[in-house]
Amino acid sequence: MSESRYIAIEGPIGVGKTALARRLAASLSAELVLEEVEENPFLERFYRDGKSAALPAQMFFLFARVRQIEALRQSDLFATTRISDYLFTRDRLFAELNLDTEELKLYEQIAENLNVEPPVPDLVIYLQASVDSLLHRLARRNARYDRFVDRAYLEQLTDAYARFFHDYDDGPLLIVNASQIDPVNNATDYDQLFRQIENTTGGRHFFNPVAAALA
Repeated sequence: MSESRYIAIEGPIGVGKTALARRLAASLSAELVLEEVEENPFLERFYRDGKSAALPAQMFFLFARVRQIEALRQSDLFATTRISDYLFTRDRLFAELNLDTEELKLYEQIAENLNVEPPVPDLVIYLQASVDSLLHRLARRNARYDRFVDRAYLEQLTDAYARFFHDYDDGPLLIVNASQIDPVNNATDYDQLFRQIENTTGGRHFFNPVAAALA
C-alpha cells in the first residue's frame, strides 16, 4: 500500500461503515473523514416521519459534505492517508430515493450551483449485507434513530446501492460480502479483509470469505 491513499467505505445503514473506517484508520495511522450523522438535526425525524423531513435532512448532508471537501482541498489531500465512511458521489442515490420530483429538482439545482468537484478515492470499499443482517445489527446497535428504520426502507436502500455500484467505474472497487463476517470485532475477519485491501489497487474485486471457505 502506498504511503498516502484516500479510501472511502460505503454501504447501507447498519452495515458497519463507520466502525470499519475507524479500525482501518487506526491500522494505517490515517486521518478519519466521517459523515456528520449525529449532527444532522433532521435525520431522526426523517426516519420517524418519512418524507416530511427528507429534503432538510438531504440538504444538511449536502452542505456538510461540501464543507468537508473544501477543507480537504485547502489541506494537502495527498500528504496523508485518509479514510472516509462515505462516498460523496452517492449523495444523489439518497436524493433520488427519498425526495419527490420537485424536491429532487431543487436539490439538483443547488448541487449544480455549488459546483463541487469531490476527489476520486483510490479505493472504494462497498459493504454488502442482507436486509435481515442489517436489521439485526441496527437492533444491536440501538442508536437513537435506528428503531425507526423499517424493512421496506432497507429493501429499497439496498437495491439502490446495488444499482449504484453496478455502474460505478470511477476507480478501484472492492465489494465485500459483510453478511456473515464481522471485521470490526473479529480479528480473523479483519486480518483477511485488511490483506485484501492492501492488495487491491485497480479494477473491480469481490471479497467473499464465506464462499471461499466453502469452495
